[in-house]
Parts: sequence; C-alpha cells; structure tokens
Amino acid sequence: MTDRNRLKLQWVLYTVVLTIVGIAIAANFDVPERQLERKVEHLHGVGSSQFRREVGSMLGPAVVSGNHVQAFSNGDEIFPPMLEAIRSAEKTINFETYVYWSGEVGQEFAEAFAERARAGVKVNVIVDWVGGLKMDADLVSLMEDAGVRVELYRPLKWYNISRLNNRTHRKLLVVDGKLGFTGGVGIADVWSGDAEDPEHWRDMHFSVRGPVVSQLQAAFNDNWIKSTGEILHGETYFPPQSGAGEMDAQMFISSPVGGGATMHLMYLMAIAAAEQSLDIQASYFVPDELALEAMLAAIERGVKVRVLVPGEHMDSNTVAIASKKLWGPLLEAGAEVYEYKPTMMHVKMMIVDNYMVSVGSTNFDERSFHLNDEASLNIYDRDFALAMTEVFERDMRDCEIYDHRKWSERPWTEKFMEAAIIPLRSQL
Repeated sequence: MTDRNRLKLQWVLYTVVLTIVGIAIAANFDVPERQLERKVEHLHGVGSSQFRREVGSMLGPAVVSGNHVQAFSNGDEIFPPMLEAIRSAEKTINFETYVYWSGEVGQEFAEAFAERARAGVKVNVIVDWVGGLKMDADLVSLMEDAGVRVELYRPLKWYNISRLNNRTHRKLLVVDGKLGFTGGVGIADVWSGDAEDPEHWRDMHFSVRGPVVSQLQAAFNDNWIKSTGEILHGETYFPPQSGAGEMDAQMFISSPVGGGATMHLMYLMAIAAAEQSLDIQASYFVPDELALEAMLAAIERGVKVRVLVPGEHMDSNTVAIASKKLWGPLLEAGAEVYEYKPTMMHVKMMIVDNYMVSVGSTNFDERSFHLNDEASLNIYDRDFALAMTEVFERDMRDCEIYDHRKWSERPWTEKFMEAAIIPLRSQL
C-alpha cells in the first residue's frame, strides 16, 4: 500500500470514528418520543376521584390507602432516622442516590451499610456514576469488602456513551421492604447541619410506611434490573403490607427508557387540576413552554401561584440565569416569586389546593422531565398538605420577593447571558 493510500485510509477511519462519536454525543441531547404538544385542559380538581383515577391509570401506579408520611427538615433531622433505619435492618436494605461524596456523612453511611452486610443483611446500593465522582474508592471498598453490592449507574463505557446524559437522580432508601425514605437529600456534608449558613443546604426528606413502600421498592428495582439484569423479589423485599396511617399516596418514577415523559405529564395534569392554589418550591426552576403555559392558565382561572427558588447561594449560575429569563410572563400575570436568601435551597415540593403534595427527586426543569431517572411521591391528604404549606410559608420568611419591576430592569449583561444559555436549558 502506498503512503498516499495509507493516508487516505487513515482519514477515512478518522472520519468514521468521529462520526460515530458525534452521533453518540448528539444522542445525549435527544428527548423521548412520547411528548405532549398541547396543554392539559382543566376538567376537575386534584381532590376528585376522577383525577386520581386518571393519574393512576394513565401514568403510573394506583393511589393506595393506609400510609403514613413524615417530613424531616435539613440534615440534623434527616440523617439520624435514615441511619437508625439502616442500623436496625434485619433482612434487606436497598439504597439509590445521585450524589454520594466522600466526607463525614458519606463515611457514616458507608460504615452503617457495611456493618449490616457483615451481620448478614442483603445490602444493595446504586450510586450514579456522575453523582459519585467525588466518592473515594476507599468508601466503595469498605462497603464491598463487607458484602455490600455497590453498582455505579451508567459508568462511562464506549458502548453506552449515547446514554451518558441519562442519569439516575432518584433518592430512595427501603429497609426490610416496610420502611422507605425519599426526598431531595444526597449523601454529602453540604446536607448536614440545619441550613444555618451557606455551607449547609436547606432541604427536606420524608419517611414512608404503609402499602406505598412497595412502590418505592419497585422504583429501586427498576434501576437495579438496568444495572445488574437481576430482579430483587420475594417476601424479604416485598413483604405483606399493613396499614400505617390514613394517607393516600402513590410513587411515580420516570426514565428516558420506556416513557420519560411520565413525570412531565403528571406535573402538567396536577397544575391543570389546580383550582385555588399552587405552591412550587424548586431548587432548579427551568420550566418548558407547556409547564409555563399550564401555570399561566392556572393564574387566569384564579389560582394563586407562588414559586420559591434559590437566591444568591444557588449552586449553579447557569441554571439561575436560565430560570430568571422565564419569570417575566409569570410575574406579569400575577405569580409571586420568592428567592431564598440564607443558603442553597434544594427542596423539591409542589402543593396543589392544600390537598396534594408531590415530593421526591424531581426538579421543575426539562432535565428532570425528560432526561433523568426520577422518583416522586404524591400524597393526597389535607392535613399533610396544610403542614407542608406551613413549611413553605416558613421558608418564605427567609426570602426576598422578586417582582416584575426587578425582572424588567435586570442588567443587559444578564440578558445577554440568558440569550446564550436558554437554547441549552434542557441540558441544565
């Protein structure tokens, strides 16, 4: 083969390789085919049996009765009951998270998992590969040496580069199939403390008992199967459930694989069903056009809309810039927007008509709606909703209201950055 032909062959090979890599990278910007294109019309309220029937039948598991959900605020309240549940496990522990970083909190959880595994408890842990990049290998070794099965979700491999952008953002802990936890908290020291300063974040997490815990277990199984090809079943994982309270609840999951728009549709249906009030506490508030349209339609029919977002301590400047760009129409229509001042606010909660509460890992943005694997718990209970409204309004006292005048007078430099970032908002 001549040098000229060899050079041609090299260029052909380079072109093929670059084309394959380019296609794989471009695939990460795809969203699922199943997408809603027109707004959901208001036909009934979230308190109606029709709403629950439709949400359960069309989008996910049915609403089940007999549950009890308890709310915890900030690390000082959140981590002790989680660690107590782990340390008291008798048969099984399933845990899934996006963020797992090294530090005191990470060490304490790793030691708790390892101790139970040495005691004969089956401990299964899923950590997202990207979210776990700050997790030292020593922590993984500590758990695996004790018998914990640790799976990194979608680690970088040549054969899954097209899925690199699809992460698990779920936060799930299920102990003995009877006690569950979900919410916004990751395993890192920034979640410790009591949101007392910018180094300690504001967040919420929830313990769950009752029949809906089986739905949390099924949510964990979803990504365990993807990671290992194995299903976790039997009475040790799915024991008979007895009533633990009087709350009705359901656990939603979504994933780009097999219908990623499910969570998006659930949010749109809930907003469309609002009749009196809609409170959204969102650490990352970058709604798409349909979500904005749904919120504006709610305001037009008389719904009071309040949105609570992070302020100056936001951990992502690009998200903050993209978010603020979208506030104008909402503010002009009469929505109230509040910026949380003390520290990074990482809560993900939606309260509709002081009756339905949705909590979990889902952010109010396109990434959560279309790209991430997410899990959110819907609770239908007026007393619980009123209690969460009190939490929402307590956080409002640590906020600064952001009005339409401020929005219209933001500097040209901010507007310039918005124009550059908004086209990429689905990736934020």
